[in-house]
Amino acid sequence: MAQLGFDFGVEPTPLLKVTPARLGLYDDCPRRYRMTYLDRPTPVRTGPWAHNTLGAVVHNALRELFTLPPAARTPERAGALVGKHWRSAGFADAVQIARYSEAARRWVADYASDHDVTGEPVGLERWVSATVGSDPARPALIVEGRIDRIDSREGELVIVDYKTGRARPGEADARRSRALALYAVAAARTFRTPCSRVELHHLPTATVASAEHTEADLRDQVSAAEETAATARELTDRLTEGGDPDALFPARPARRCAWCELRPSCPEGQEAVPAARPWDLLVPTA
Repeated sequence: MAQLGFDFGVEPTPLLKVTPARLGLYDDCPRRYRMTYLDRPTPVRTGPWAHNTLGAVVHNALRELFTLPPAARTPERAGALVGKHWRSAGFADAVQIARYSEAARRWVADYASDHDVTGEPVGLERWVSATVGSDPARPALIVEGRIDRIDSREGELVIVDYKTGRARPGEADARRSRALALYAVAAARTFRTPCSRVELHHLPTATVASAEHTEADLRDQVSAAEETAATARELTDRLTEGGDPDALFPARPARRCAWCELRPSCPEGQEAVPAARPWDLLVPTA
């Protein structure tokens, strides 16, 4: 007997799996996207950057702080965790290392002093994954990513993202961040709990920049993500079919070429701006 079933002669469109970082990389520079995710063997990169090292140290210290019992989350313990996780890759010399290790210790200790750190986060460095789409009936994306911290406040989730860079963020930065918006959507789906508030916690200036997203905001961000993902997928398919890699994924020279980790493999970036030193993007210290 023939098996009964439904066949409408239409192949379902496969869901596109994306991360906010991957989408952002394509928007910034298609060439960098290609070299990061598609080119094999992997192109030559720069060495480590001090600002990335510093950010990782602070993130690791704060993550471990929230794994401790609430009574142990003191400013002194928080500062000590910076020493535990300290790394020196990318810094200029011992003097700079000492200055920034002390600055990071002070930032994290002050954070534990100025914020209520006794609550239990819903997630720490939590990986979330959710099927989303601008049309709920026909989702197009699987959005994934790792969130620094997810809080629960008054029955809703809050996305917390730590920052240690040179720029002091404002409400507009929190609101227009596609990554934070997509994390909010993914967290809400993962935990089946409303999530509309996103926050950037800038430790060097003790700034908390926050935004409350509306459903319309989040739909717009998801729609923009769908467009970027579809474009990147189409171009990747054309590349696989033998298309010109440089024509399909052109460079977008800008100031960021100075510190792009793929600069050694990108003549356009080298010509655009002089190379930055590995410590040039560190936030100034007092």
